[in-house]
Amino acid sequence: MGGLRGTVRILVLLAGAYLAVVALVYLFQRKIQYFPAPEAPPPPEGAEDVRLEAADGTVLRAWHWPGPFTVLVLHGNAGHRGHRLHIAQGLVAKGYGVFLLDYRGYGGSPGSPTEKGFLLDAEAAVRWLRARGVQKIAYYGESLGCGVAALLAAREPPAAIVFQSGADSLVEVGRKVYPWLPIGLLMKDRYDAAAAMHEVRCPVLSVHGEDDDLIPWARGRALFDAAHGPKEWWLVEGAGHNDVIDVVGPAAYFSRLDAFLHGTVPGTNR
Repeated sequence: MGGLRGTVRILVLLAGAYLAVVALVYLFQRKIQYFPAPEAPPPPEGAEDVRLEAADGTVLRAWHWPGPFTVLVLHGNAGHRGHRLHIAQGLVAKGYGVFLLDYRGYGGSPGSPTEKGFLLDAEAAVRWLRARGVQKIAYYGESLGCGVAALLAAREPPAAIVFQSGADSLVEVGRKVYPWLPIGLLMKDRYDAAAAMHEVRCPVLSVHGEDDDLIPWARGRALFDAAHGPKEWWLVEGAGHNDVIDVVGPAAYFSRLDAFLHGTVPGTNR
């Protein structure tokens, strides 16, 4: 009997410890999920340094290269817009305008990262561009930014979307990283991109590294499968999560993006 009581006591202690860990993860999950660089990077030559306001009053920072066909770049969950300058420059070199946004909490934009806040920020970028007469806007989502792009597209239809290293849902990604946690119950910012894409009708290019160990390519494929099309799937052999452009080479990468945008968006005039 004493042995049984000891076993029960140990099980109760283990259960209590597990519940404590679950509670801590729930309370501090956004600290685990987001890795913003809060400092504002210096503006590059040729870009307009922009301040714009989201619907809730948050003042955001961005860089803008003007053009009649503009690509709104929605970056991933680490760093700031300065770390994506090469993306902007590659698109500008192909003749596109670019709007490179930093969400709240990133790159000099005040506030704290949340899914709801990021969507407000992305909507503010579209409003800013529309107010300046830009009618043709494509979305480029990188990693977590793919979720933002999909959610935004369901509200503000774009001319096209490029998904780079995206996922159908961050819940599914979280289940891979934390298989011992009830992620489906805990996660606040879910970025259900595949569900959003059921409401979207525009050309889609999905690019993913075959060796991506952060967001497996199967998750990117699930997001691609949710899109209606026309659509293109580009699985890059030998690439991981952050090195797709390096593996392919910038010239080939941006030529492929240009061919997609120019070939699928009617009346493209760069």
